[in-house]
Amino acid sequence: MPGEPLQLAVLIGSTREGRFGPTVADWFIGQVEQRGDLKVDRIDLLGTEIPGMDFTTRVGLADAFVVVTPEYNRGYPGELKCAVDSVKEQWRAKPVGFVSYGGRSGGLRAVEQLRAVFAELHTVTVRETVSFHGARGNFHDGGEPRDTEAANAAAAGLIAQLAWWADALREARTSRPYPG
Repeated sequence: MPGEPLQLAVLIGSTREGRFGPTVADWFIGQVEQRGDLKVDRIDLLGTEIPGMDFTTRVGLADAFVVVTPEYNRGYPGELKCAVDSVKEQWRAKPVGFVSYGGRSGGLRAVEQLRAVFAELHTVTVRETVSFHGARGNFHDGGEPRDTEAANAAAAGLIAQLAWWADALREARTSRPYPG
């Protein structure tokens, strides 16, 4: 495992009709792919399954996660809660980062709630986040943020922290079982 790319699962948490999550996720995945130490598994809750690999298996294979979430009514989507709660041990001792979007709060209230949920699952949530306030108006039609410099810098900070934690926790999980 040391020397192998870290497995990053990018989870798209919205399933609503007309959702904006895939646009945000695709931009973020493009940022991740600029690095050579992370391999991405794009998990879309709307239903892009890999034959023979269910959600639990994919969570188990990941070294780290980024949850791409909107904010709905000061919270996160119910489908995301169901997906997160459907898995238990596979989350443990792994880092989770957040890319959020929404209106004035940019999805940060959803992230606040998700941090508490992921703490119960024995994950480590990273401090840096990427947040898009008024997201639809802050992206070009081609899927790039209008303020590319700020968005790319925020993504780089999140990815750097996530990779550090993923590497450290993968090494720890390999050397001794997590006591949770």
